[in-house]
Amino acid sequence: MIHVFKENSPSLEEAQNLVGGFVQMVKSPINKSWQILVNEEGLLLGLPMNDEATALVGTGIVGDAVVLKGKARWT
Repeated sequence: MIHVFKENSPSLEEAQNLVGGFVQMVKSPINKSWQILVNEEGLLLGLPMNDEATALVGTGIVGDAVVLKGKARWT
């Protein structure tokens, strides 16, 4: 599943709840202004492949992802 934010960014706690653990940010080669937040330990936890997020990033993404677009920024 992908959760998209366009106006406001989630708090760290919200992002951790959405991805199910520690948050890691990856960039999208499709749109360099997008920020994609994923579970840092997703592979270790055996989370399922996220085909939609994988297509956005160009590499294997597992588990839920948060996509920040527009005014939503992770700082």
